Amino acid sequence: MAHSLRPVGLDFIDTAPVRLVFAREMSATPEAVFHALNDDVPGWAEWFSAVTSARSVDDGAGRDIRLTGGGHFRETVIAAKPAEVYAYRVDVTNAPGARAMAEEWRLSPAGGGTRVQWTFAVDGTAVFRGAVRVARPGLGRAFRGAVTALDRRLAG
Repeated sequence: MAHSLRPVGLDFIDTAPVRLVFAREMSATPEAVFHALNDDVPGWAEWFSAVTSARSVDDGAGRDIRLTGGGHFRETVIAAKPAEVYAYRVDVTNAPGARAMAEEWRLSPAGGGTRVQWTFAVDGTAVFRGAVRVARPGLGRAFRGAVTALDRRLAG
């Protein structure tokens, strides 16, 4: 059953009770990575294996995301600064126990490519927070696989 989450801003990325941070370098430029994140929302399903469906809503101000396993997220973009940062909060989800969620993709030049840092920030019941902490290794693998697949996609 879907439920509404507490609306949060960009500051939540740094203050959330649970923050998982992952980073990886890729050969694509920050501009190309930002374009893939912000301008090609349906493309997420092509390079992020956990995403089965992604579409822009509200004239690009939001996203509707479906995940493998049945997860569903209605999101609002809270930051979109070209070649630097792309972030969104979850407004509605079917994830039990979630109270607030936001994700940030921070981009910075690295050699001829990009250092991508993904922060997954959440608040929720004690059980939900614990489950997210336990899921850290799997989320890290998903992030690394997604960045590798996106880099390949952008190189092609």
